[in-house]
Amino acid sequence: MRQRQTRPRLVQAMLDAFSLPDLRGRILFTLGILIIFRFIAHIPVPGIDGQALEALFERNQLLGMLDLFSGGAMRRFSIAAMGVYPYITASIIMQLLVPVIPQLQAISREGEAGRQRINLYTHWLTVPLAALQGYSQLMLLRHEGVITPWGLQSGALSTAAVILCLTAGTMFLVWLGELITERGIGNGISIIIFGGIVAGLPDMIGRGFLAKGNMGGLVAFIFIALATMLFIVVFTEGHRRIPVHYSQSVFRGRRTYRQSGSTYIPLRVNTAGMIPIIFAMSIMMLPGIIASYFTGSIASFFQTWFSTESWFYWLLYFGLVIGFALFYTMVIFEQMNLAETLQKQGGFIPGVRPGQTTAKYLNGVITRITWAGAFFLAIVAVMPFIARQVSGIQMLMLSSAGMLIVVGVALDTMKQLEAQLTMRRYEGFIK
Repeated sequence: MRQRQTRPRLVQAMLDAFSLPDLRGRILFTLGILIIFRFIAHIPVPGIDGQALEALFERNQLLGMLDLFSGGAMRRFSIAAMGVYPYITASIIMQLLVPVIPQLQAISREGEAGRQRINLYTHWLTVPLAALQGYSQLMLLRHEGVITPWGLQSGALSTAAVILCLTAGTMFLVWLGELITERGIGNGISIIIFGGIVAGLPDMIGRGFLAKGNMGGLVAFIFIALATMLFIVVFTEGHRRIPVHYSQSVFRGRRTYRQSGSTYIPLRVNTAGMIPIIFAMSIMMLPGIIASYFTGSIASFFQTWFSTESWFYWLLYFGLVIGFALFYTMVIFEQMNLAETLQKQGGFIPGVRPGQTTAKYLNGVITRITWAGAFFLAIVAVMPFIARQVSGIQMLMLSSAGMLIVVGVALDTMKQLEAQLTMRRYEGFIK
């Protein structure tokens, strides 16, 4: 017993987790799926000029963002080059369509059966989105001269074969993610993305050694990265608790008893997650993509004002993240319909009338705290530019979306392990 108490809490919790056969099986299953994912990420599509592809990714940040979701597979143009990004896009589209289309809204209110149907529609939508994205990637590589003359030709059969391989790779990764969700630990899709980001850490560490000549800048870069990670943890876990009281009547024989209880609604400061950063980055990269098809003054204008070296680029990026954070949070919050749910369950907020007054009160609260969350996301979004200006190191780049994913997935996985250990009366990670 003394040996158990002298060990660090995190180490002891991990030992407790591996001492349980079912929990150990879930953890090992998750690790096995990640190993399969990394093998798939290294199976390339033939006929690609590796040096030209590397140069293309160095000058195109949109491709770098897409490569983030593929775990480096897109940089090699493997069969998993698109990662799970088409599925994420399909999920976002479905979330935005549910409150707009009455039929989808009715399906979403059918409980578990409705969620399964929405998930099925999301999978169907993923297939054409993956095919479209695969075709766009193939055309971009041909336009940039990445495809070698002895490799993939421009024939319809070879084009269809590549698109089919890329689409199948995406759907296979989505299936692996769902296996993790069902039989492993954590959210499978997030774990797949998390594994890809972590796989790129050795390359970043190697670039850090190359920057050791600027030791002061390297120390400043590491400090900014750690501070940003702490900042993300605080705002990811931050929420406003809205007290809720419940009162109901219980009939026993001929008598009626009144029972009451209290709980709270946790309204998160950052409800939108990293979705606003994805939206804003996609829009900011569009002018650069359009400029690549033009020459002369038009191309020069876009390259000047929408370059990552421009202050205008980062100021506009900052504003777009705030706008998308507010918009997306309002859309998600409207789908929750908390006021109606509370009224049906006999709950009420002290001092606030049920119904429309409660809805107005909750909308006001979520709007105020979302402003804080929106500014948080905007600051995290421009942190790469700040880190580069402060440290003076150009070869290292902080990934805002990557850090948000890593921290969010790590916290969510720890909470799930904590719940599993708590159910078995073991001490978990969180004290």
